[in-house]
Amino acid sequence: MPHTRGAKKRLRQNQKRRLHNRAIKGAIKTQIKKVLATAKTGTAEQLQTEVRVVVKKLDKAAAKRVIHPNLAARKKSQLARLMHQKTAATPP
Repeated sequence: MPHTRGAKKRLRQNQKRRLHNRAIKGAIKTQIKKVLATAKTGTAEQLQTEVRVVVKKLDKAAAKRVIHPNLAARKKSQLARLMHQKTAATPP
């Protein structure tokens, strides 16, 4: 346990930030699962809108350093590859 006043404040701040970061990470993971479900059953347009939402969330989290920017880039690349495979598979 912290002893000084400043250390106690730092602990409170860290706990608050941890909860906030975990909420953001959880929202991103949920959205990615939604994209994967849409890729299986939804249309190409639905998939495109879902991917757009995930990309925005990943970019915001990476900009605030909640997640590493390379993780965001990797996930965006994986989702883009999935989206292109699904749109190429369905004839226009």
